Amino acid sequence: MTRSARIAAVGCLVLAALAASGCAPTPAREAAPPIVSPTSVTPSPSAAATGAWRVDGAPQALATGLAAPWSVVPVRDGGALISQRDDGTVVELTPAGEVRTAGTVPGVVSGGESGLHGLALLERDEVTWLYAYYGASDDNRVVRMPLLGESGALSLGESELVFAGIPRANTHNGGRIAFGPDGMLYVATGDAQNRDAPQDPGALGGKILRLDPEGDPAPGNPWDSAVYSMGHRNVQGLAWTQDGTMWASEFGQDTWDELNRIEAGGNYGWPVVEGNAGREGMIDPVVTWATDDASPSGIAAVGDTVFLASLRGERLWVVDTADGADAGEPIAVLAGDQGRLRDAVAAPDGTLWVLTNNTDGRGSPRPEDDLLLRLRLAPAP
Repeated sequence: MTRSARIAAVGCLVLAALAASGCAPTPAREAAPPIVSPTSVTPSPSAAATGAWRVDGAPQALATGLAAPWSVVPVRDGGALISQRDDGTVVELTPAGEVRTAGTVPGVVSGGESGLHGLALLERDEVTWLYAYYGASDDNRVVRMPLLGESGALSLGESELVFAGIPRANTHNGGRIAFGPDGMLYVATGDAQNRDAPQDPGALGGKILRLDPEGDPAPGNPWDSAVYSMGHRNVQGLAWTQDGTMWASEFGQDTWDELNRIEAGGNYGWPVVEGNAGREGMIDPVVTWATDDASPSGIAAVGDTVFLASLRGERLWVVDTADGADAGEPIAVLAGDQGRLRDAVAAPDGTLWVLTNNTDGRGSPRPEDDLLLRLRLAPAP
């Protein structure tokens, strides 16, 4: 069967009716209603679901014709916002299943693997803010913009600088951002081809940063700076399982890609270590893959399960965890069916959304690419 044949009919493109859609049966057990943080407008089933979860059935296409999409965030009243790396555009998937332009992030300078990257949403003082990580002319930076209008007709307000000075290069730009359970903004950076930066706690490259919503170093950071963890090569995925454990995906160089359990002040080894080494003072990954099997980007967490989107590996890895460790062999789904996978997000309705990434210059795009896919989830047997 071709990859295209595995996509459910486009007639299922109505987000407002997702939970009751006739395109596929309802999962055997729905996730409990999500717990919404007072500072978050991206409720996730991971906040309420427990245990291990599995993909249940074939994917449905929610959006088609996206251009080098990089990040997707659900919107509270239905639909989603999606970043497009190369043109700096934020597109809205409306509750009616239409794709429209919400706005363009000013100052985006695309080139190589840089451009518009991660998105995150925050609601404070009756204002909904869209945060964005992007490559400017000389650095990578984070800005925020008020989200204006109603779902289905959203637009971006004036951009405000949150954080600047993250090193930029043709590759290894990191780019994922996410608000954690503590309400702080976590920012994944790459080493920007500077192998000395990850082991220098004073440098911003090769790090995970932790900021307050205004962009200042968050209280309690281990080095009294923005840096939360170090020794990273190129982190592009951040998520938290239901027990509060923080996870990050990591691009290796030639041998091992990684899924890491992130601890404050942790050193994850790059460039001294790639993969498992048992080296004192450095934290080994929880799971590793050969680079041909993964090249991981975005990750999502539901209950105790981490879903990891793979680019070169062209598959979605399903990793069960317990108490901050792996709990069995990872399972591969969608292997070769949809091409490169860039992001995975736990959606408010208890499903998983996955972005394909075949139009970024490294894939083999089909006429309908790129796609936002919806995957039903069910508790693991």
